[in-house]
Order: sequence, then C-alpha cells, then structure tokens
Amino acid sequence: MSVILTLLGFIFFIYSVIVHEISHGFIAEKLGDPTARLSGRLTLNPLPHIDPVTSLLLPLLLLTTGSPIIIGAAKPVPIDPFNLRNPRKEMGLIGLAGPASNLLLAIAFGLVARLISPATPSPEIFAFLARLSLINIVLAVFNLIPIPPLDGGRILAAILPKNAAQSLMGLERIGIFIVIFLLLFPNPIFSLQNIIFSITSTIFGIIFPSLPVI
Repeated sequence: MSVILTLLGFIFFIYSVIVHEISHGFIAEKLGDPTARLSGRLTLNPLPHIDPVTSLLLPLLLLTTGSPIIIGAAKPVPIDPFNLRNPRKEMGLIGLAGPASNLLLAIAFGLVARLISPATPSPEIFAFLARLSLINIVLAVFNLIPIPPLDGGRILAAILPKNAAQSLMGLERIGIFIVIFLLLFPNPIFSLQNIIFSITSTIFGIIFPSLPVI
C-alpha cells in the first residue's frame, strides 16, 4: 500500500474511533443526558477527541509496522447516568451505539468498494476500502468483548440480573488489564485472539465474500 493510502488509512481510522465515541454521546443525548454535547464532544473536529497515545501513537505504530490488526481509541465521551431514566438498561444502549457505528462504517466502505470496482482498474483502491472495512469490524468486535470498561461489558450488564450486573461492573477498573492478558497469553483451552479473528472473518466474509481477511 502506498504512503498516501497509508496516511489516508490512518486518517480514516482516527475518524472511525471518533464516530464511535460521538455515537455514544448522540444516543446518550437522545436518552436524556446532554453531558457529551455540553462538553463539546458531539463534533467531528478531531481535537476534542484525540488521546495522544491511544488515538495516535498506538494505531500509527501498528499501521507502519504492517500489523494485521489496528486498534486504538479516542477519549471516552463523558456520560452522566444520573440523567438517564433507567441508567443500567440505557447505558447498555449507549454502549451498543459505538460498535454499531463501526459496523455501519464497515458496510459503507464495502458498498463503496462494490460501486467503484467496475469503474477503476486499480486493485489497490479496492484493497484499501477492504482494509478500512476490516479495521472497523475489528473495532466493533473488540469493543463488544463483554468485560467492562469495554462496550460489551455495559451491554452485558444491561441484560444481567441486578446483582450479577453490579458484580460485573465491579471489574471496570481492572477489566482492560484482563482483556490485555487474555490477548497476550492465549492457551489451548481459550484464545481471545482466535475468537476475535473468527468473528471478524465471518463479518468480513459477508461484506467482501471474494476476499480473505487481510
């Protein structure tokens, strides 16, 4: 992939994580919490969203080293659950909004690839769009891991009985370390990497049925 496409890919990645966070804030606003809007986070201006490490250094390092998986994050949008009518259930809906936005972006990139593929002789453009779609699928699947503070943890807490949900959310401060441990140390019994790859491959195969995961 050319330097220009690599740079464009990085820019699109940044906006993918920004759209993810804006989606959380947008649904929170619809459910009665204006905190994200009042904090200036319902904007496509990247400056309020960017975290120097998780938004820039980490994905750029993965991208330039040819990593098959690109992950990263924007600053989480502020949500005040006290503004919600049913905080536990509605936090689940707010959590779902982020991964859903990335899946919609993945589908959108797939549709654009299908539309332009007959019109352009360059397979590089098609591969670029497929890569953007894959990145958004990975973002969605990773964030749906049912361990807080990831979105999947909030979604699971919304459907569990109250006591079980409270126990689950008690993992929020250490949850990301649990996820990192599971990613770095797979074993023959359980491999989070393989689960993410399998789900990602299935979704990618639906959007780009003629391509393997790249």
